Amino acid sequence: MLAATFWFALMNISVKKLGHLPAMEMVLFRCGIATILGVIGLYRVNVSLRGNNNKVLFLRGLFGTIALYTFFLTMQKMPLGTAVTIQYLSPVFSAIVAYFLMKEKILPVQWIFFLMAFAGVLLIKGFDSSISWTLLGIGITSSVFSALAYNMVRSLRDTEHPLVVVLHFQFLGFMAGGIFTAFNWVNPQGIDWLYILLTGVFTQLGQVNLTRSLQKENINKVSILNYIGVFYAVFFGWLIFGEKTGPGVIAGILLVAAGVVLNLWVTSRKAEKPLSPLNAH
Repeated sequence: MLAATFWFALMNISVKKLGHLPAMEMVLFRCGIATILGVIGLYRVNVSLRGNNNKVLFLRGLFGTIALYTFFLTMQKMPLGTAVTIQYLSPVFSAIVAYFLMKEKILPVQWIFFLMAFAGVLLIKGFDSSISWTLLGIGITSSVFSALAYNMVRSLRDTEHPLVVVLHFQFLGFMAGGIFTAFNWVNPQGIDWLYILLTGVFTQLGQVNLTRSLQKENINKVSILNYIGVFYAVFFGWLIFGEKTGPGVIAGILLVAAGVVLNLWVTSRKAEKPLSPLNAH
C-alpha cells in the first residue's frame, strides 16, 4: 500500500505537469492506456469483456469518469496538497450515499467525524485565497461522484470480475475523452508525451500494488495508509511546483485527514469494509 500511494503521487505530479492541456484530454490518454492494459489482463485470465449487469457498469463508468475529470481539473488549478485532500473526502460521501441508497447504518459519532472533515475543507478555503468557491465546488463534486462510483462497485462485487468493472470504467472514460477532445484538441509538445506515458505507467503500477495489498491483507488494516498520499502531495507540491502551504492550510489538511481516518476506523470496528479512495480511479 505504501508503494501504491507513492506511485499514485508520481501520477499526480505527471498530471499537474500537463496543466496546459485540457483535463478531458488527460482523461482520454489515461483511460486509453488503461483500456489497453485492461483488455490484455482479461484476455490473460480468459474472462469475457461484456459483463453481466451493463446498466450498473455504465453508471459506474459514468460516475468514475466525471470524478476523474473533475479531479484532474482541480489538480491543474489548485495546489497539489489541497486537491488531493479534497478528493480524500470521498469515503465520507460514500458512507452518506450508502446511508440513503443502501440503508447502511451511520453511528452518531461518525457524523462528528464528517463535520471535522468538512470543517477542515472550510479552513483550507479560508486560509488559501487562491482557491475560489467554484474550484472548491469542483473538488467536492469529484469526491461525490467518486462516492457514487464506489457504491456502484459494491453492488457489482458478487456479479462481475474486478477487471471487467475496471475495463468498463476506463473504456467509457476513453470514449468520453475522445468525444470532448475532438472539439477541443491541444497538441502535446515534446516532453508532454513523456509525462503522458508516465501518467499511464504510474497509474498501472499504483493499481497493481494497491490490488496486491488488498488481496494479501485485511482492507481495514491497509486502507488508512492511503492517506499518506496527502503528505506526498504537500511535499511534492512544495518541492517541484514551489507551492507554499501555510500553517492554516496545514491545519485544515490535518483536520480533513483526521475526520476521514477516524471514520474509517469506526467503520472497521463495525466490521464493514471501507472502500479505498484510490479504487474509483
